[in-house]
Amino acid sequence: MHHLFTPNHVQLLNSCYPPASALLTAGPNYSPNSQELSRLTYYASNHPGKLTKLGTELQKRLKTEARKAQAGNIRTRASLLITLSIIRALATECRRDITLVSPSLVSCVDITLEALPADLEVVARAASVFTAWTTYTDGHLIGTDSSLTKDYVSALRRFSELSCSSAVDHEIRNRTRLIGFAALTGALNSEALYNDSTQFKVQVAIVMRPILVTLFEADTDTLDQQAISVKALPSSPYLAEFRTRPAIERRAASIHVHVDGDKGPSTGDVSTASLRALFSLMGHANSSHIGAVMQSTVDSIEDGQAWSNLHCCCWLGQKMVEWSQYQYRYAVPTWLVERLCRSQETLSPATYHIVLAEMATTIFNSPTPLVNLSTSDIASNLITLLLRRAESDPEDRLLPELIACISSLGRHVYYSDQIQDLAGELINRIVRVEVQGVFSRGKPGSVRSRTQAVRCLLAALFGLIKTANRSEAVDKSDAHEQSSPAETFKQEVAANGRVFRRTAVPPDIWQDTISLLCDSDYSVRVDYSDALRFYISEEMPKDGDATVDGKHPRSLGEGPLSHAVKINLLLHAGNYGTKFLHAIHAYLYILATSSTLGLNSSSSTSPSHSAIGVSPHLNVIPPGSEYEEEYEEQSTQLQDGGRRSFSASQGPKARKFSSVQRLLDQASQGLSASTSAHLADYALILDVLTTIHEELPVRGLLTGIPMICALDAAASSVQDSDDAVTIQRVEAIREVIAKLWLVLGGVWNSPELVQLAENALAARLHSLPNSPPSNLLPHLPPRNPIQFPQEITPTTPWSGIDIQAALSIIIASPSVHEATGLDKDGLARRLNTKWTAESALKDSVEQSSSFESTVRGDSLAPLLKISPALMHIENISQASLARSTRGVGVADLRGALEGRSSMSNPALTRPASISTLEHAPSTSEGGALRLTQTRSRPRNKKRSVPTGAGEVRDVLNRLGIGKQNGSLLKSSFPSLQKSIQR
Repeated sequence: MHHLFTPNHVQLLNSCYPPASALLTAGPNYSPNSQELSRLTYYASNHPGKLTKLGTELQKRLKTEARKAQAGNIRTRASLLITLSIIRALATECRRDITLVSPSLVSCVDITLEALPADLEVVARAASVFTAWTTYTDGHLIGTDSSLTKDYVSALRRFSELSCSSAVDHEIRNRTRLIGFAALTGALNSEALYNDSTQFKVQVAIVMRPILVTLFEADTDTLDQQAISVKALPSSPYLAEFRTRPAIERRAASIHVHVDGDKGPSTGDVSTASLRALFSLMGHANSSHIGAVMQSTVDSIEDGQAWSNLHCCCWLGQKMVEWSQYQYRYAVPTWLVERLCRSQETLSPATYHIVLAEMATTIFNSPTPLVNLSTSDIASNLITLLLRRAESDPEDRLLPELIACISSLGRHVYYSDQIQDLAGELINRIVRVEVQGVFSRGKPGSVRSRTQAVRCLLAALFGLIKTANRSEAVDKSDAHEQSSPAETFKQEVAANGRVFRRTAVPPDIWQDTISLLCDSDYSVRVDYSDALRFYISEEMPKDGDATVDGKHPRSLGEGPLSHAVKINLLLHAGNYGTKFLHAIHAYLYILATSSTLGLNSSSSTSPSHSAIGVSPHLNVIPPGSEYEEEYEEQSTQLQDGGRRSFSASQGPKARKFSSVQRLLDQASQGLSASTSAHLADYALILDVLTTIHEELPVRGLLTGIPMICALDAAASSVQDSDDAVTIQRVEAIREVIAKLWLVLGGVWNSPELVQLAENALAARLHSLPNSPPSNLLPHLPPRNPIQFPQEITPTTPWSGIDIQAALSIIIASPSVHEATGLDKDGLARRLNTKWTAESALKDSVEQSSSFESTVRGDSLAPLLKISPALMHIENISQASLARSTRGVGVADLRGALEGRSSMSNPALTRPASISTLEHAPSTSEGGALRLTQTRSRPRNKKRSVPTGAGEVRDVLNRLGIGKQNGSLLKSSFPSLQKSIQR
């Protein structure tokens, strides 16, 4: 009934309701009069100023209707459903001006859910109103209008509670959850979620709880199948593209309650709805949003005490990465690692620490590419955490998980030197811990902490390279079926999103760890031997020294000149691989003969000294510029055979050189009852040397045979000993030597040498123990050494193999001559060279003899050495090979006039500061490409006077200004040279 003073918008609103007597018969649709509703929406769209009044009127009516419906009034409940339909129609038809009606609309939804949360029909109608608003709003009022924001968050929280309903009836629970997830999905696809960063965190914290509750109730096999369908078929194309469509073109989803009598929704339908909600959230989130999502996820799991469901947690983390936008995927594992690193000060790891590490490992092991992932930062943080945990408790349960997490980084290689950089970081930490220990040094249990820290870092290094190799092999095998390189490249990119073209870890980086062969703890020695053998066989660049079937050297197939050039370059003193083998043989000899093992066994490692340079946060002394000169002095003294004691205040590498000198002193005294090696150590030595000779036959032969002869001489020097252990030690060394000759006979296809070794070993009563299998991954129980038996009565030592006879056989071997390029006399001179551990260490660190080739990095010295012997003709062009291709400029002339030694003029005196000027790439091999260590001029020192006119004349001649003394090579630009002279 119309009254005279009733406003027009109220009259239009009243006409939309059926008569009061017909409200009960308006079901089951409970919809307003369609014609009158069209008049109302037309009026509202043409008079936007009336929307606020309409919203206020509807809100007032809905409050009354909700209160009466809550009390059980059926007629008022029907009117409430009609009111909600009118509100949704206004939101849909007046979408351009929805901001005007937003406060009333959101308040109506919240009031309805508060009054009738169990009435599914009313809740579904309210959810339809809510999704209509979330579809068309621009979200600017969220965070700005406090009243609207409060009502919106309240309504969102109520829908969240519906989404994780725990109703007893199975069908009612599933229906309620589906309605809740429909409303939450609308919110997740709305601009209201992304407008304000603070409110984003609040909303995500509300939404993630029901999603996780539902997912953790399902098994992962079912979730895998549903995830495929969710990713392939989105619920609505409008929801998938809502951010790219203008508001006028969007379509709001209509939510209806399930019809009674039909088959109710299943649990799978509910889990699919939760997956769609998560898929929508991760698909629209950027890196900062992902951080908030991860925080809410962890908090929800913590509140639900769901950390015990490890498998589902890992599955969830992997799917969150997979469904995130390509450029933001890295944020998920990065956040996990950062959260994990907060547990450094925790005495014992909680369950969630282990789960976080497992989640990160699962993500890194997955084939999903993670572009923009900072692997170096993640590795550094994980290594620091690992050392802190090993320091606090050597038996920490988190250590294996951290090792696996660091190792899994090898699965993601995005630039060629990535694994090399990560391995270098691990090796630097190993060197520091080896020399300086951990912070708890000096306390009870500090030795165990230091040992466990080194073993954990070794396991991480081993796992990193092994994972990278395995991933590279899998990717290559997947792409091997393609015939053309272009098709192979496309297949690799399509399969994994990246192509593995990584460089191997060079020997000069790994060489810093070889001293672990002489560590004082046997568990460290045996673990390192496993890692070293793996590196030699699987990772180390062979440089033409590769093998076929692990036994016979490959036939080079080149002419004599090319063959000799390659062999000379391979065995050149500057070759990193050759230096590496020299160092291994030296440390193995020290292990076999020294009476003291370990770099911290001397008095210089007292607690007062060892604490210097170590902070409570593992900020050990970094290898900086202040220690570079000390390091160079140590290298020089080691080459000159000097003996100098250094304090603990020096850098780790400088202190390491000093400790190695003490080990050399102990080894030079020969075998005795005080020699530290166990019986198992000699088995370790045999395994390492066997790997060298099988994987690097040429260099292993020429660098290893002199060491074998020296080791045999050390064993033969023990005469008339009454100590049973000493006699057993001598026999163990001779058994190692005999078995090595047996290996050499097989490698070089020499039946005579094999027969000689087998005859000698037949007279051996006891044998070395078998090496236990590697336990670097994934477990970390230490292996105990096998000692020499004490009850054996001393007898005459076993004589072993005849070294001279074995040498004669190998020197006369044609296969050795062909592979090495040496004749019988040259091979005899090479193999009969006097060998000492000190000289081998000197060869492992000495620089190239040619300064100019070192600066230029041209590696011509070996070629110039052998070329006259191979080419018995005069070759004037050889003079051009040694010429520097670097230009001479004004800086050279100024340096000559001032008498200054500069890197810019290699003809002048050699400088002395460590500089990266003209430094060769890290993947280069050979001493001529290595960074030259030099000493700089003191800062506060006056420039020296010119030493003479010779240097100035030399530079002028090179510039073409001085007198030309009949050069064999004419100027390429004679006219330009004449103009410069004028």
